[in-house]
Amino acid sequence: MNTDAQKRDQNKPIPRIIARWAVRETMGVVMMAVILFLAAGRWDWGWGWVLVAVMAAWVVATGIAVIPRHPQLLADRVGPKSDAKKWDVGLMGVVGLLTLVGYVVAGLDARNGWTADLPDAVRIPALIVTAAGYAAAVWATASNAFFSQIMRIQADRGHTVAVGGPYRFLRHPAYLGQVAVNLAAPLVLGSWPAFAVGAVLAGLIVVRTALEDRTLLAELPGYKDYAARVRHRLLPGVW
Repeated sequence: MNTDAQKRDQNKPIPRIIARWAVRETMGVVMMAVILFLAAGRWDWGWGWVLVAVMAAWVVATGIAVIPRHPQLLADRVGPKSDAKKWDVGLMGVVGLLTLVGYVVAGLDARNGWTADLPDAVRIPALIVTAAGYAAAVWATASNAFFSQIMRIQADRGHTVAVGGPYRFLRHPAYLGQVAVNLAAPLVLGSWPAFAVGAVLAGLIVVRTALEDRTLLAELPGYKDYAARVRHRLLPGVW
């Protein structure tokens, strides 16, 4: 059941929704930078700034892609909802915490030299994969007016199955992008311990994909027919 707060969020003027989303996302980028550089103990960490710039570009690209198409989605992404799936609230809480841990570990690695300096032959391909992962997430978000931050069936917004864009090829394309970022971004920063944290995060996203897919099959009208047409959840030709 929708709460009065949810209805107020959806009815807020679009500029206010956009401003609230922009502030939250900007603070997220700033927090990432502060954690990375405080852990590293210096501000002149070039690869750290590269990754911060990529994340900032992702935020800007998301805004450019989403605001003209379905700005009300931003209202759904900036606050908790009473009908959000509890399993996803808990899972994403762990994901958020581990993401912060990964930043701290990468920064400490840069400070203490736990990982031998990775060559550009590793970092640059990892940077390309990271950018591609963020691009996949932007494409999926722009193609799905119901791509909320936490899993819920959005009956209040007339939830329907997304079938365009990357959803023609995979049922959860943004999560493939997220797995790519989790695995590649630590290598951009040159940290194998942070890569280990990223591998755990990637595993949690695979679990989330399975749980979300099961929920959609059970609760979202039309999703079974869509799943029969688009067979793979996360990895083309595999799963």
